[in-house]
Amino acid sequence: MAVLTNTFQTTQAVGNREELSDVVSRITPEDTPIYSLIEKGKCTTYHPEWETDELAAPGANVREEGEEYAFGAITPPKRLGNYTQIMRKDWIISATQEVTAEAGNVQKRKYQKLKKGVEIRKDVEFAIVDTNATVAGSTREFGSLSTWIVSNASRGAGGANGGFNIGTGLTVAPTDGTQRPFTKAILDTVMQQGYQNGANFRHVSVSPYVKSVFVTFMSDSNVAPFRYAVSQGGERNTIVATADYYEGPFGTVMIHPNRVQAVNGGVARNAFFIDSDMLSFLWLRQIQEDRDVAKTGDADKGVIIGEGTLKVHNERGLGVAADLFGLSSAS
Repeated sequence: MAVLTNTFQTTQAVGNREELSDVVSRITPEDTPIYSLIEKGKCTTYHPEWETDELAAPGANVREEGEEYAFGAITPPKRLGNYTQIMRKDWIISATQEVTAEAGNVQKRKYQKLKKGVEIRKDVEFAIVDTNATVAGSTREFGSLSTWIVSNASRGAGGANGGFNIGTGLTVAPTDGTQRPFTKAILDTVMQQGYQNGANFRHVSVSPYVKSVFVTFMSDSNVAPFRYAVSQGGERNTIVATADYYEGPFGTVMIHPNRVQAVNGGVARNAFFIDSDMLSFLWLRQIQEDRDVAKTGDADKGVIIGEGTLKVHNERGLGVAADLFGLSSAS
C-alpha cells in the first residue's frame, strides 16, 4: 500500500533523540600464550647475564689397574645475556573531552589507561615471537626467541640459524629459508632433536593456520584413529575435528594457536617448541603508569611504560620449526 499523503515520517523529523549504546564491543583478543606461560622475574640492570653448563657426552670409561691419575681441564660455563627493551604507550585527551558526557566512556583516561596496558602486554608477546636480534645502546632491543635457538631447529632450504654470539654478547637473527608446509615429519624431527639434547618440550606455539594444519595430522596413516560412538536416544551429535595434544615418540606437547603469530608472515612462519622451565621474562621496570608526566596546557596526558627482557635459560631446551606456511597454504 502506498503511504497516504502528508504522513509525517521519521526522515522528516528534526528532534528525534539518537540512541547510542553505552556498551563498546572490543573484539581484539587479549591472550598472550607464551608470555602468560613462562615465569616472570626481576632484573636489576639493563643487561642481565646468566651462565649455562652441560654434562660431557657419555663415552667409554675404562682405566688400567694401578694407573697414575691424569687431570682434565675444566670447561668454563657459557656466559649469556640479553638487553632490556623499553616499551611505551601514551595518550592525550583535552580537559573538555574528559568531562564531556560520552556513550561508553571510551575516550576517557580510565579506559585508555586500561587499553594501553593490554596493548603493551601484546607488544611483549610480539617481541618474543618476532625475529629481532639483540640491540645494545640507548635504544635497546631484546633478542627474540627465534634468534636464540640453534640446537633444535628445522629450517627450510637455504635457511640458517642465528644464535648467541659470545664475542659480541648479542644474538643474531636467523636467515629465512624456503617456506614449506607444516608436516608430522617436521614435528617429529624437532621433538627428536630436543629429546637427544635433553629438552622436555611441553608446549608448541603456532600461528592459527599452522594449528589448522596440525589438526589434519589425525588423517596421517601412522596416527591412531579415534572414534566416538554415535549417541543414542535422539541426542545431538558433534563433528569432532580438532586435537590439542600430540603424543609422539619423544613426548607429549600441547599445540597452542597464537593470534599474535598471525600478525604478519614474519612471525607466522615459526612454530616454537617450549619447555617453560627454560624461558622466563625479567622486568627491570614493571608495566605501570608514569605518574610524573608534567601537565601542560588544557589537556590530560598519560603514559604507560615498562622495561624488560627475555631470558633464555638454555636454548637447548627450546626448539623451532621455521619457514612454515603460516598465514595460508602459500604464505
